[in-house]
Amino acid sequence: MAEPGVKTNIPNLGVVVSVRGSVVDVRFDANLPPIHSVLHADEGRIIVEVLAQRDPQHVRAIALTPTQGLARGMTVTDTGGPLKAPVGKGILSRMFDVFGNAIDRQPAPTDVQWRSVHRAPPALAKRSTQSEVFETGIKVIDVLLPLERGGKAGLFGGAGVGKTVLLTEMIHNMVGHQEGVSIFCGIGERCREGEELYREMKAAGVLPDMVMIFGQMNEPPGSRFRVGHAALTMAEYFRDDEHRDVLLLIDNIFRFIQAGSEVSGLMGQMPSRLGYQPTMGTELSGLEERIANTETGAITSIQAVYVPADDFTDPAAVHTFSHLSASIVLSRKRASEGLYPAIDPLQSSSKMATPGIVGERHYALAQEIRRTLAQYAQLKDIIAMLGLEQLSPEDRNVVGRARRLERFLTQPFFTTEQFTGMQGKLVSLEDALIGCERILRDEFKDYPESALYMIGKIDEAKAKHPVADTLPEKKTAATHES
Repeated sequence: MAEPGVKTNIPNLGVVVSVRGSVVDVRFDANLPPIHSVLHADEGRIIVEVLAQRDPQHVRAIALTPTQGLARGMTVTDTGGPLKAPVGKGILSRMFDVFGNAIDRQPAPTDVQWRSVHRAPPALAKRSTQSEVFETGIKVIDVLLPLERGGKAGLFGGAGVGKTVLLTEMIHNMVGHQEGVSIFCGIGERCREGEELYREMKAAGVLPDMVMIFGQMNEPPGSRFRVGHAALTMAEYFRDDEHRDVLLLIDNIFRFIQAGSEVSGLMGQMPSRLGYQPTMGTELSGLEERIANTETGAITSIQAVYVPADDFTDPAAVHTFSHLSASIVLSRKRASEGLYPAIDPLQSSSKMATPGIVGERHYALAQEIRRTLAQYAQLKDIIAMLGLEQLSPEDRNVVGRARRLERFLTQPFFTTEQFTGMQGKLVSLEDALIGCERILRDEFKDYPESALYMIGKIDEAKAKHPVADTLPEKKTAATHES
Protein backbone atom coordinates (compact mmCIF):
# COMPACT_ATOMS: atom_id res chain seq x y z
CA MET A 1 0.00 0.00 0.00
CA ALA A 2 1.25 3.51 -0.88
CA GLU A 3 2.21 5.93 1.88
CA PRO A 4 -0.40 8.63 2.64
CA GLY A 5 0.07 11.77 0.57
CA VAL A 6 2.20 10.00 -2.09
CA LYS A 7 0.56 9.98 -5.53
CA THR A 8 0.77 6.68 -7.42
CA ASN A 9 -0.43 5.68 -10.86
CA ILE A 10 -2.12 2.56 -9.50
CA PRO A 11 -5.88 3.04 -10.00
CA ASN A 12 -8.10 2.80 -6.91
CA LEU A 13 -10.48 -0.02 -7.81
CA GLY A 14 -13.72 -1.06 -6.14
CA VAL A 15 -16.42 -3.68 -6.67
CA VAL A 16 -20.18 -3.13 -7.10
CA VAL A 17 -22.04 -4.84 -4.24
CA SER A 18 -25.61 -3.68 -5.03
CA VAL A 19 -27.56 -1.74 -7.66
CA ARG A 20 -31.04 -0.38 -6.88
CA GLY A 21 -32.22 1.85 -9.71
CA SER A 22 -29.88 4.84 -9.64
CA VAL A 23 -28.30 3.93 -6.27
CA VAL A 24 -25.06 1.94 -6.42
CA ASP A 25 -23.15 0.57 -3.40
CA VAL A 26 -19.44 -0.04 -3.99
CA ARG A 27 -16.80 -1.76 -1.80
CA PHE A 28 -13.24 -0.40 -1.71
CA ASP A 29 -10.73 -2.51 0.22
CA ALA A 30 -7.76 -0.10 0.05
CA ASN A 31 -8.72 3.61 -0.13
CA LEU A 32 -12.27 4.83 0.44
CA PRO A 33 -13.04 7.67 -2.04
CA PRO A 34 -14.09 11.02 -0.50
CA ILE A 35 -17.66 12.40 -0.81
CA HIS A 36 -18.40 13.88 -4.31
CA SER A 37 -15.76 11.63 -5.97
CA VAL A 38 -16.73 10.46 -9.45
CA LEU A 39 -16.45 6.72 -10.17
CA HIS A 40 -16.46 5.04 -13.59
CA ALA A 41 -17.77 1.56 -14.44
CA ASP A 42 -18.09 -0.43 -17.66
CA GLU A 43 -15.10 1.38 -19.30
CA GLY A 44 -16.45 4.83 -18.39
CA ARG A 45 -19.90 4.25 -19.91
CA ILE A 46 -21.55 4.38 -16.47
CA ILE A 47 -20.66 7.32 -14.20
CA VAL A 48 -21.65 7.55 -10.53
CA GLU A 49 -20.97 10.13 -7.80
CA VAL A 50 -20.23 9.23 -4.16
CA LEU A 51 -22.80 10.78 -1.81
CA ALA A 52 -22.21 8.81 1.41
CA GLN A 53 -19.53 6.68 3.11
CA ARG A 54 -21.47 3.91 4.82
CA ASP A 55 -18.57 2.22 6.70
CA PRO A 56 -14.75 1.88 6.30
CA GLN A 57 -15.19 -0.24 3.13
CA HIS A 58 -18.45 0.85 1.48
CA VAL A 59 -19.65 4.00 -0.30
CA ARG A 60 -23.14 4.73 -1.59
CA ALA A 61 -23.22 6.55 -4.93
CA ILE A 62 -25.90 7.99 -7.19
CA ALA A 63 -25.74 7.36 -10.94
CA LEU A 64 -25.34 10.34 -13.30
CA THR A 65 -26.00 8.10 -16.32
CA PRO A 66 -28.52 5.27 -16.87
CA THR A 67 -27.42 2.12 -15.00
CA GLN A 68 -28.51 -0.47 -17.58
CA GLY A 69 -25.82 -3.14 -17.81
CA LEU A 70 -24.36 -2.49 -14.35
CA ALA A 71 -24.20 -5.68 -12.25
CA ARG A 72 -22.87 -6.88 -8.91
CA GLY A 73 -19.22 -7.84 -8.99
CA MET A 74 -18.31 -5.34 -11.73
CA THR A 75 -15.11 -3.36 -11.25
CA VAL A 76 -15.37 0.38 -10.54
CA THR A 77 -12.52 2.88 -11.00
CA ASP A 78 -12.13 5.94 -8.75
CA THR A 79 -11.27 8.95 -10.94
CA GLY A 80 -9.69 10.64 -7.93
CA GLY A 81 -11.68 13.86 -8.22
CA PRO A 82 -15.15 15.41 -8.30
CA LEU A 83 -17.38 16.15 -11.28
CA LYS A 84 -15.77 18.85 -13.44
CA ALA A 85 -17.11 21.40 -15.93
CA PRO A 86 -15.21 23.00 -18.84
CA VAL A 87 -14.47 26.74 -18.59
CA GLY A 88 -12.74 29.16 -20.96
CA LYS A 89 -13.41 31.14 -24.12
CA GLY A 90 -13.76 27.88 -26.06
CA ILE A 91 -17.15 27.09 -24.46
CA LEU A 92 -18.91 30.14 -25.98
CA SER A 93 -21.62 29.39 -28.58
CA ARG A 94 -21.58 25.71 -27.55
CA MET A 95 -24.08 23.29 -26.01
CA PHE A 96 -23.06 20.86 -23.25
CA ASP A 97 -24.38 18.09 -21.03
CA VAL A 98 -23.68 17.77 -17.29
CA PHE A 99 -20.26 16.12 -17.93
CA GLY A 100 -19.07 18.93 -20.21
CA ASN A 101 -19.47 16.84 -23.38
CA ALA A 102 -20.44 18.92 -26.44
CA ILE A 103 -23.95 17.89 -27.60
CA ASP A 104 -24.26 20.22 -30.62
CA ARG A 105 -22.69 17.70 -33.09
CA GLN A 106 -19.49 19.72 -33.32
CA PRO A 107 -15.97 18.70 -32.24
CA ALA A 108 -15.15 19.02 -28.53
CA PRO A 109 -13.77 22.47 -27.57
CA THR A 110 -9.99 22.47 -27.24
CA ASP A 111 -8.87 25.60 -25.35
CA VAL A 112 -10.67 24.86 -22.07
CA GLN A 113 -9.73 24.21 -18.45
CA TRP A 114 -11.70 21.81 -16.22
CA ARG A 115 -12.92 22.96 -12.81
CA SER A 116 -14.80 21.21 -10.02
CA VAL A 117 -18.55 21.95 -9.98
CA HIS A 118 -18.46 22.07 -6.14
CA ARG A 119 -17.30 25.56 -5.21
CA ALA A 120 -17.93 27.82 -2.23
CA PRO A 121 -19.94 31.07 -2.65
CA PRO A 122 -17.85 34.30 -2.71
CA ALA A 123 -16.99 35.65 0.74
CA LEU A 124 -19.12 38.52 2.06
CA ALA A 125 -16.09 40.88 1.97
CA LYS A 126 -15.78 40.36 -1.81
CA ARG A 127 -19.42 41.08 -2.62
CA SER A 128 -20.63 44.30 -4.16
CA THR A 129 -23.33 46.26 -2.32
CA GLN A 130 -24.51 48.59 -5.09
CA SER A 131 -28.02 48.36 -6.50
CA GLU A 132 -28.64 49.01 -10.20
CA VAL A 133 -31.77 48.43 -12.28
CA PHE A 134 -31.58 45.92 -15.13
CA GLU A 135 -33.90 46.93 -18.03
CA THR A 136 -35.70 44.16 -19.93
CA GLY A 137 -37.79 46.08 -22.50
CA ILE A 138 -40.97 44.46 -21.11
CA LYS A 139 -43.33 47.20 -19.87
CA VAL A 140 -45.00 45.51 -16.91
CA ILE A 141 -41.65 44.30 -15.50
CA ASP A 142 -39.71 47.54 -15.96
CA VAL A 143 -42.50 49.74 -14.54
CA LEU A 144 -43.82 47.66 -11.63
CA LEU A 145 -41.18 44.99 -10.89
CA PRO A 146 -37.74 46.33 -11.87
CA LEU A 147 -35.03 43.66 -11.89
CA GLU A 148 -31.67 44.10 -10.19
CA ARG A 149 -28.34 43.89 -12.00
CA GLY A 150 -26.59 41.05 -10.22
CA GLY A 151 -29.84 40.04 -8.51
CA LYS A 152 -32.05 36.99 -8.75
CA ALA A 153 -35.53 37.14 -10.25
CA GLY A 154 -37.98 34.26 -10.18
CA LEU A 155 -40.84 33.63 -12.64
CA PHE A 156 -43.44 31.70 -10.62
CA GLY A 157 -46.36 29.90 -12.18
CA GLY A 158 -48.14 26.59 -12.69
CA ALA A 159 -48.10 24.58 -15.90
CA GLY A 160 -48.75 26.43 -19.16
CA VAL A 161 -48.95 30.07 -18.00
CA GLY A 162 -45.94 31.25 -20.00
CA LYS A 163 -42.79 30.93 -17.82
CA THR A 164 -40.56 29.60 -20.60
CA VAL A 165 -41.95 32.06 -23.18
CA LEU A 166 -41.24 35.00 -20.84
CA LEU A 167 -37.75 33.67 -20.13
CA THR A 168 -36.97 33.27 -23.85
CA GLU A 169 -38.28 36.79 -24.54
CA MET A 170 -35.97 38.18 -21.86
CA ILE A 171 -33.01 36.36 -23.45
CA HIS A 172 -33.98 37.81 -26.83
CA ASN A 173 -34.26 41.36 -25.47
CA MET A 174 -31.17 41.33 -23.28
CA VAL A 175 -28.59 39.33 -25.16
CA GLY A 176 -28.64 41.77 -28.05
CA HIS A 177 -28.26 44.82 -25.79
CA GLN A 178 -25.71 43.75 -23.22
CA GLU A 179 -22.00 43.17 -23.62
CA GLY A 180 -21.81 40.23 -21.22
CA VAL A 181 -22.17 36.49 -21.56
CA SER A 182 -25.43 34.54 -21.29
CA ILE A 183 -25.57 31.05 -19.87
CA PHE A 184 -28.74 29.03 -20.26
CA CYS A 185 -29.16 26.09 -17.91
CA GLY A 186 -31.99 23.65 -18.65
CA ILE A 187 -32.85 21.53 -15.59
CA GLY A 188 -35.38 18.75 -16.08
CA GLU A 189 -37.36 20.49 -18.84
CA ARG A 190 -38.45 19.22 -22.26
CA CYS A 191 -35.74 18.35 -24.80
CA ARG A 192 -37.85 20.04 -27.52
CA GLU A 193 -37.53 23.41 -25.74
CA GLY A 194 -33.74 23.15 -25.64
CA GLU A 195 -33.51 22.36 -29.33
CA GLU A 196 -35.92 25.20 -30.25
CA LEU A 197 -33.97 27.68 -28.08
CA TYR A 198 -30.71 26.71 -29.81
CA ARG A 199 -32.23 27.33 -33.25
CA GLU A 200 -33.83 30.65 -32.17
CA MET A 201 -30.60 31.97 -30.65
CA LYS A 202 -28.65 30.94 -33.76
CA ALA A 203 -31.18 32.72 -36.00
CA ALA A 204 -31.01 35.84 -33.80
CA GLY A 205 -27.20 35.86 -34.12
CA VAL A 206 -26.60 35.91 -30.36
CA LEU A 207 -25.04 32.44 -30.04
CA PRO A 208 -21.39 33.73 -30.03
CA ASP A 209 -21.92 35.16 -26.51
CA MET A 210 -23.98 32.30 -25.17
CA VAL A 211 -23.37 28.92 -23.53
CA MET A 212 -26.09 26.29 -23.08
CA ILE A 213 -25.98 23.37 -20.67
CA PHE A 214 -28.78 20.82 -20.29
CA GLY A 215 -29.82 18.03 -17.93
CA GLN A 216 -33.26 17.33 -19.38
CA MET A 217 -36.25 15.41 -18.03
CA ASN A 218 -35.24 12.12 -19.71
CA GLU A 219 -31.95 12.04 -17.76
CA PRO A 220 -31.39 10.40 -14.35
CA PRO A 221 -32.03 12.47 -11.18
CA GLY A 222 -28.29 12.63 -10.37
CA SER A 223 -27.61 14.39 -13.68
CA ARG A 224 -30.47 16.90 -13.20
CA PHE A 225 -29.27 17.55 -9.64
CA ARG A 226 -25.73 18.51 -10.74
CA VAL A 227 -26.32 20.44 -13.97
CA GLY A 228 -27.08 23.69 -12.08
CA HIS A 229 -23.71 23.48 -10.30
CA ALA A 230 -21.93 22.92 -13.62
CA ALA A 231 -23.63 26.01 -15.14
CA LEU A 232 -22.60 28.12 -12.12
CA THR A 233 -18.98 27.00 -12.45
CA MET A 234 -19.02 28.33 -16.03
CA ALA A 235 -20.69 31.58 -14.91
CA GLU A 236 -18.12 32.07 -12.12
CA TYR A 237 -15.26 31.75 -14.62
CA PHE A 238 -16.59 34.63 -16.76
CA ARG A 239 -17.28 36.74 -13.65
CA ASP A 240 -14.02 36.12 -11.76
CA ASP A 241 -11.43 35.44 -14.48
CA GLU A 242 -12.71 37.54 -17.39
CA HIS A 243 -14.48 40.22 -15.27
CA ARG A 244 -17.57 40.15 -17.47
CA ASP A 245 -21.21 40.44 -16.51
CA VAL A 246 -23.09 37.17 -16.81
CA LEU A 247 -26.80 36.61 -17.40
CA LEU A 248 -27.68 33.17 -16.00
CA LEU A 249 -31.03 31.77 -17.06
CA ILE A 250 -32.34 28.68 -15.30
CA ASP A 251 -35.36 26.73 -16.51
CA ASN A 252 -36.55 25.31 -14.11
CA ILE A 253 -35.33 25.64 -10.51
CA PHE A 254 -38.21 23.50 -9.19
CA ARG A 255 -36.81 20.57 -11.19
CA PHE A 256 -33.52 20.97 -9.28
CA ILE A 257 -35.42 20.64 -5.98
CA GLN A 258 -37.40 17.72 -7.45
CA ALA A 259 -34.17 15.95 -8.54
CA GLY A 260 -32.79 16.47 -5.00
CA SER A 261 -35.97 14.94 -3.61
CA GLU A 262 -35.58 11.88 -5.89
CA VAL A 263 -31.90 11.48 -4.93
CA SER A 264 -32.77 11.85 -1.23
CA GLY A 265 -35.50 9.19 -1.48
CA LEU A 266 -33.20 6.81 -3.36
CA MET A 267 -30.51 7.32 -0.70
CA GLY A 268 -33.03 6.20 1.92
CA GLN A 269 -33.51 9.52 3.77
CA MET A 270 -36.83 10.04 5.54
CA PRO A 271 -38.81 12.74 3.66
CA SER A 272 -40.03 15.83 5.51
CA ARG A 273 -43.08 17.99 4.73
CA LEU A 274 -45.09 17.04 1.58
CA GLY A 275 -42.51 14.43 0.60
CA TYR A 276 -39.60 16.84 0.07
CA GLN A 277 -36.06 16.00 1.19
CA PRO A 278 -35.07 17.13 4.72
CA THR A 279 -32.02 18.91 3.24
CA MET A 280 -33.96 21.00 0.67
CA GLY A 281 -33.10 24.40 2.23
CA THR A 282 -29.37 23.62 2.34
CA GLU A 283 -29.25 22.25 -1.21
CA LEU A 284 -31.07 25.25 -2.65
CA SER A 285 -28.87 27.69 -0.68
CA GLY A 286 -25.73 25.91 -1.90
CA LEU A 287 -26.80 26.69 -5.46
CA GLU A 288 -28.42 30.13 -5.04
CA GLU A 289 -25.71 31.70 -2.84
CA ARG A 290 -23.12 31.22 -5.58
CA ILE A 291 -25.14 33.63 -7.75
CA ALA A 292 -23.64 36.88 -6.47
CA ASN A 293 -22.19 40.29 -7.36
CA THR A 294 -18.50 40.83 -6.72
CA GLU A 295 -16.30 43.88 -7.30
CA THR A 296 -15.13 42.40 -10.63
CA GLY A 297 -18.44 41.35 -12.21
CA ALA A 298 -22.03 40.32 -11.61
CA ILE A 299 -24.11 37.23 -12.24
CA THR A 300 -27.70 38.31 -12.90
CA SER A 301 -30.02 35.34 -12.68
CA ILE A 302 -33.54 34.85 -14.00
CA GLN A 303 -35.13 31.59 -12.95
CA ALA A 304 -38.38 29.93 -13.91
CA VAL A 305 -40.06 28.28 -10.91
CA TYR A 306 -42.82 25.75 -11.52
CA VAL A 307 -45.44 25.97 -8.77
CA PRO A 308 -47.08 22.57 -8.21
CA ALA A 309 -50.87 22.79 -8.65
CA ASP A 310 -50.68 26.64 -8.49
CA ASP A 311 -50.11 26.31 -4.72
CA PHE A 312 -47.76 29.09 -3.60
CA THR A 313 -47.57 27.64 -0.08
CA ASP A 314 -45.73 24.58 -1.47
CA PRO A 315 -42.34 24.26 0.32
CA ALA A 316 -40.45 24.41 -3.01
CA ALA A 317 -41.98 27.81 -3.86
CA VAL A 318 -41.63 29.14 -0.29
CA HIS A 319 -37.92 28.24 -0.07
CA THR A 320 -37.20 29.77 -3.49
CA PHE A 321 -39.02 33.07 -2.63
CA SER A 322 -36.53 33.74 0.18
CA HIS A 323 -33.53 33.90 -2.19
CA LEU A 324 -34.93 36.34 -4.76
CA SER A 325 -34.74 40.11 -5.19
CA ALA A 326 -37.80 40.06 -7.50
CA SER A 327 -40.70 37.60 -7.61
CA ILE A 328 -42.76 37.68 -10.80
CA VAL A 329 -45.98 35.73 -10.34
CA LEU A 330 -47.79 34.49 -13.45
CA SER A 331 -51.54 34.13 -13.07
CA ARG A 332 -53.69 31.55 -14.81
CA LYS A 333 -56.70 33.90 -14.61
CA ARG A 334 -54.89 36.63 -16.56
CA ALA A 335 -53.66 34.10 -19.09
CA SER A 336 -57.25 32.95 -19.64
CA GLU A 337 -58.25 36.60 -20.29
CA GLY A 338 -55.53 36.86 -22.95
CA LEU A 339 -53.51 39.43 -20.96
CA TYR A 340 -49.98 38.36 -21.89
CA PRO A 341 -47.43 38.43 -20.28
CA ALA A 342 -49.81 36.99 -17.65
CA ILE A 343 -48.04 38.71 -14.73
CA ASP A 344 -50.18 39.48 -11.68
CA PRO A 345 -48.86 42.91 -10.57
CA LEU A 346 -50.55 42.73 -7.16
CA GLN A 347 -48.97 39.40 -6.19
CA SER A 348 -45.54 40.13 -7.68
CA SER A 349 -42.91 42.23 -5.93
CA SER A 350 -39.41 43.62 -6.32
CA LYS A 351 -37.09 45.03 -3.68
CA MET A 352 -35.78 47.51 -6.31
CA ALA A 353 -39.11 49.37 -6.40
CA THR A 354 -38.08 52.01 -3.85
CA PRO A 355 -37.66 55.78 -4.38
CA GLY A 356 -33.94 55.60 -3.55
CA ILE A 357 -33.25 53.24 -6.46
CA VAL A 358 -35.79 53.95 -9.24
CA GLY A 359 -36.40 57.63 -8.39
CA GLU A 360 -39.40 59.52 -6.96
CA ARG A 361 -41.34 59.87 -10.21
CA HIS A 362 -41.13 56.17 -11.16
CA TYR A 363 -41.93 55.04 -7.58
CA ALA A 364 -44.98 57.34 -7.25
CA LEU A 365 -46.29 56.23 -10.64
CA ALA A 366 -45.85 52.52 -9.84
CA GLN A 367 -47.70 53.00 -6.53
CA GLU A 368 -50.57 54.79 -8.27
CA ILE A 369 -50.85 51.99 -10.86
CA ARG A 370 -50.94 49.37 -8.10
CA ARG A 371 -53.55 51.40 -6.17
CA THR A 372 -55.76 51.72 -9.28
CA LEU A 373 -55.49 47.98 -10.07
CA ALA A 374 -56.17 47.07 -6.40
CA GLN A 375 -59.31 49.27 -6.34
CA TYR A 376 -60.52 47.61 -9.55
CA ALA A 377 -59.93 44.16 -8.00
CA GLN A 378 -62.10 45.17 -5.00
CA LEU A 379 -64.88 46.52 -7.25
CA LYS A 380 -65.03 43.36 -9.41
CA ASP A 381 -67.42 41.64 -7.00
CA ILE A 382 -69.86 44.59 -7.09
CA ILE A 383 -69.66 44.74 -10.90
CA ALA A 384 -70.33 40.99 -11.12
CA MET A 385 -73.42 41.26 -8.85
CA LEU A 386 -74.95 44.64 -9.71
CA GLY A 387 -73.34 45.73 -12.98
CA LEU A 388 -71.10 48.65 -13.86
CA GLU A 389 -74.00 51.15 -13.85
CA GLN A 390 -74.43 50.84 -10.07
CA LEU A 391 -70.95 52.27 -9.38
CA SER A 392 -70.38 55.92 -8.57
CA PRO A 393 -68.92 58.05 -11.41
CA GLU A 394 -65.57 58.18 -9.58
CA ASP A 395 -65.43 54.38 -9.24
CA ARG A 396 -66.40 54.02 -12.88
CA ASN A 397 -63.43 56.19 -13.85
CA VAL A 398 -61.13 53.99 -11.71
CA VAL A 399 -62.42 50.86 -13.48
CA GLY A 400 -61.87 52.48 -16.89
CA ARG A 401 -58.31 53.49 -16.01
CA ALA A 402 -57.49 50.07 -14.53
CA ARG A 403 -58.83 48.19 -17.57
CA ARG A 404 -56.86 50.45 -19.93
CA LEU A 405 -53.71 50.02 -17.82
CA GLU A 406 -54.13 46.24 -17.86
CA ARG A 407 -54.34 46.29 -21.65
CA PHE A 408 -51.47 48.75 -22.09
CA LEU A 409 -49.24 46.50 -19.93
CA THR A 410 -49.69 43.64 -22.41
CA GLN A 411 -47.03 43.35 -25.09
CA PRO A 412 -46.46 41.37 -28.30
CA PHE A 413 -43.34 39.18 -27.97
CA PHE A 414 -40.63 38.50 -30.54
CA THR A 415 -40.54 34.83 -29.53
CA THR A 416 -44.25 34.33 -30.29
CA GLU A 417 -44.42 36.21 -33.63
CA GLN A 418 -44.89 32.95 -35.57
CA PHE A 419 -47.95 32.03 -33.45
CA THR A 420 -49.66 35.43 -33.04
CA GLY A 421 -48.75 37.10 -36.32
CA MET A 422 -47.95 40.29 -34.33
CA GLN A 423 -44.53 41.87 -34.58
CA GLY A 424 -42.64 41.84 -31.25
CA LYS A 425 -42.10 45.17 -29.47
CA LEU A 426 -39.25 46.38 -27.23
CA VAL A 427 -40.35 49.35 -25.08
CA SER A 428 -37.95 51.60 -23.18
CA LEU A 429 -38.67 52.39 -19.53
CA GLU A 430 -39.29 56.08 -20.33
CA ASP A 431 -41.89 55.24 -23.01
CA ALA A 432 -43.64 52.80 -20.65
CA LEU A 433 -43.78 55.38 -17.84
CA ILE A 434 -45.11 58.11 -20.17
CA GLY A 435 -47.83 55.73 -21.43
CA CYS A 436 -48.98 54.87 -17.89
CA GLU A 437 -48.98 58.56 -16.86
CA ARG A 438 -51.15 59.52 -19.84
CA ILE A 439 -53.66 56.74 -19.10
CA LEU A 440 -53.89 57.80 -15.44
CA ARG A 441 -54.52 61.40 -16.60
CA ASP A 442 -57.52 60.09 -18.60
CA GLU A 443 -56.04 61.12 -21.95
CA PHE A 444 -57.26 57.85 -23.49
CA LYS A 445 -60.69 57.57 -21.89
CA ASP A 446 -62.41 58.13 -25.24
CA TYR A 447 -60.46 55.35 -26.93
CA PRO A 448 -61.80 51.80 -26.89
CA GLU A 449 -59.87 49.47 -24.58
CA SER A 450 -58.88 47.31 -27.56
CA ALA A 451 -56.81 50.23 -28.93
CA LEU A 452 -54.38 49.79 -26.01
CA TYR A 453 -54.17 45.97 -26.23
CA MET A 454 -50.91 44.42 -27.51
CA ILE A 455 -49.15 47.64 -28.46
CA GLY A 456 -45.67 48.99 -27.71
CA LYS A 457 -45.56 52.76 -27.10
CA ILE A 458 -48.79 54.55 -26.17
CA ASP A 459 -48.91 56.53 -29.44
CA GLU A 460 -49.59 53.29 -31.31
CA ALA A 461 -53.12 53.41 -29.82
CA LYS A 462 -53.82 56.56 -31.88
CA ALA A 463 -52.52 54.87 -35.03
CA LYS A 464 -54.75 51.86 -34.28
CA HIS A 465 -57.93 53.96 -33.78
CA PRO A 466 -57.43 57.39 -35.41
CA VAL A 467 -61.22 57.98 -35.46
CA ALA A 468 -61.25 58.48 -31.69
CA ASP A 469 -59.79 61.98 -32.13
CA THR A 470 -62.84 63.17 -34.08
CA LEU A 471 -65.45 61.76 -31.69
CA PRO A 472 -67.42 64.23 -29.53
CA GLU A 473 -66.12 64.71 -25.99
CA LYS A 474 -69.24 63.53 -24.16
CA LYS A 475 -69.91 59.80 -24.01
CA THR A 476 -72.39 57.69 -22.20
CA ALA A 477 -70.98 55.48 -19.44
CA ALA A 478 -71.94 52.38 -21.41
CA THR A 479 -69.87 53.47 -24.43
CA HIS A 480 -66.99 54.35 -22.09
CA GLU A 481 -66.54 50.80 -20.90
CA SER A 482 -67.38 48.90 -24.07
